Amino acid sequence: MTPIVDVAAAVLLREAGSHPRPLSTEWRGEASHEFLLAQRPTGKVYAGYWEFPGGKVETGESVRAALVRELQEELGIAVTACAPWLTRQFTYPHATVRLHFWRVTAWEGEIGVSAPLEHAAVKWQECGAPASVTPILPANDPILKALGLPTTMAITCAEIEGVEGQLQRLQAALAAGLRLIQLRDKGLPPAERRRFAEAVARLAHEAGALLVVNDDADLARRIGADGLHLSSSALAACAIRPDFAWVGASCHDAGEIARAGELQLDYALLGPVLPTPSHPENPGLGWEEFSRRSAGNTLPLFALGGLRPDMLATAQAAGAHGIALMRGW
Repeated sequence: MTPIVDVAAAVLLREAGSHPRPLSTEWRGEASHEFLLAQRPTGKVYAGYWEFPGGKVETGESVRAALVRELQEELGIAVTACAPWLTRQFTYPHATVRLHFWRVTAWEGEIGVSAPLEHAAVKWQECGAPASVTPILPANDPILKALGLPTTMAITCAEIEGVEGQLQRLQAALAAGLRLIQLRDKGLPPAERRRFAEAVARLAHEAGALLVVNDDADLARRIGADGLHLSSSALAACAIRPDFAWVGASCHDAGEIARAGELQLDYALLGPVLPTPSHPENPGLGWEEFSRRSAGNTLPLFALGGLRPDMLATAQAAGAHGIALMRGW
């Protein structure tokens, strides 16, 4: 059996066009972010290809330590804020690699100034936009798509707040920068849910936001939604990935997260993390358990349950891509 090589891969993130600084710790809308790609130099395997900077994890070294060391050696920067994000395994003709992608959101020093670059070139890319450089190492295709996924998901609750009140709140949130909506409300009468869904779709499309529909593929297609969100029961019954641009699922444990990864879904929700208004007696997973269950995940995870917008940084430090909110958005 070919040995697996563990690699620390850095997803350096900054606000578009900015000098490196920590990203906002509070949700103030989905600001445009950029990430860094580096070009492999002449003389290395896949010379000329673009990749995320990083390198091999040495024996006895943690992924974080390898990440910090590699960025110091390759780019001349000192990492001051980073967190685990995704883990992907890929087999090249020369090796099988397990890529540990970490989001790096703050660092000291200027890239290529305090130390010579080990890459042929580096270039900032806009999250969610087609890459402006080619070719890119094939293992990175799912990562590029994941970087286009907003970090705050609003889950509709018109059954509780009323349809008109929910539409007004959605309109205000979209104006403030919300860019990802999950249409839920499965308890509404079918005709009312359809009318509500059509109205939500209009608002989402006007704002350029992504819209996924919970457990109803026909409704999702009818309103022109961007994707489908599977309940945990629908995930268990799913044999192949549904034919939508974006597909996610609700998960409660590592097994369900693994299943979502096997189906090559685009994201998963994991929770509840904290007590919720509907189940205040349930203490939730807590951040430590959330981190344990999400370790090694292959797709972006949203923390769910009892959260507020100002908990985004806490969630990401625990390994989440972002947060999903039903009442707090």
